[in-house]
Amino acid sequence: MRTLVAVASLALLSACGDAGAPVGDSAATSAVDARTPPAPETPAIPGQAPAPPAGGEQGGTANWRKAASAADASNLGRLDQAWRLGRAEAEDGGFAARVEALGPLVDPAAGQAGRLQPAPGTYRCRTIKLGTHKPGGPGYLEYPWFRCTIELTPGGDLILTRTTGSQRTRGLLYPDTDRRMVFVGAQAWGMDETTFPRYGQQPVRDQVGVFERIGSSRWRLVIPWPKVESKLEILELTR
Repeated sequence: MRTLVAVASLALLSACGDAGAPVGDSAATSAVDARTPPAPETPAIPGQAPAPPAGGEQGGTANWRKAASAADASNLGRLDQAWRLGRAEAEDGGFAARVEALGPLVDPAAGQAGRLQPAPGTYRCRTIKLGTHKPGGPGYLEYPWFRCTIELTPGGDLILTRTTGSQRTRGLLYPDTDRRMVFVGAQAWGMDETTFPRYGQQPVRDQVGVFERIGSSRWRLVIPWPKVESKLEILELTR
């Protein structure tokens, strides 16, 4: 995937800047619907990243459409609908003030052009979930801060990994437009899993979303129509 870096680094390489958003403060908003896996977020041992194969994590392509399934690509095409319904359900569920307080993190138009690629290293990250996956589920979930990493491999893969927590994710960031990259990855669940499934191995774990810069040192990964718990999942990253 040296093609990925060649394309991405010309227009996307970035460095650092502003402070992160306030940390969630309510245990009630961190509760996960017990009827829907995975389990509520709890600290867990870091997932061990698998060694990339010689051809790269996704077989050497710089085109996310060749890596993502048709169903996940279709879900990404309905991103605007997921934003609209997710926010509406969160606000109707009594969380309008909390959603409003998140500012640009929950503004669908907040993505900024250029400098999309975060510098390799360690980041603070947290998850916000909007809308419900099943009738009667919570309309809003806010988790505490965990740890994420950005890695640029010798083979040219740009990898985002959430390394702590009970819902950890790992995948590639692909170039797409001047305002976004596309993430293709999969989740590890619970404290017993110490490695990550590869995308496509377990479709319920697969995640495809849009990665955007929303500040000088602040990014978000937005996953529409995740397989469990919500209509829209946001992973915020900051230094």
